[in-house]
Amino acid sequence: MTKAEVVKEVAETTGVDKTTVQTVVEAFMEEVKNSLVKGNPVYLRGFGSFIIKHRAEKAARNITRNTTMTIPAHNIPAFKPAKVFVNEVKK
Repeated sequence: MTKAEVVKEVAETTGVDKTTVQTVVEAFMEEVKNSLVKGNPVYLRGFGSFIIKHRAEKAARNITRNTTMTIPAHNIPAFKPAKVFVNEVKK
């Protein structure tokens, strides 16, 4: 499902026009991103959590050149679904 499809479904479900729904969806995504950039996780009860995971420095190989390179430590965004969410998807 794309963002446009989400906007369409929410607009149909709530009766709110698509432009307002699109503004809200984009604002939500921007706030989640800004919160994660600041290092703050976002918890949505019954849905899940947007968190930051830390990846340690590691050595990798470039097989075409047969060389070793170091990938520095970095943070990545991740989503951890709530148990209620997981159970509903399993059904």
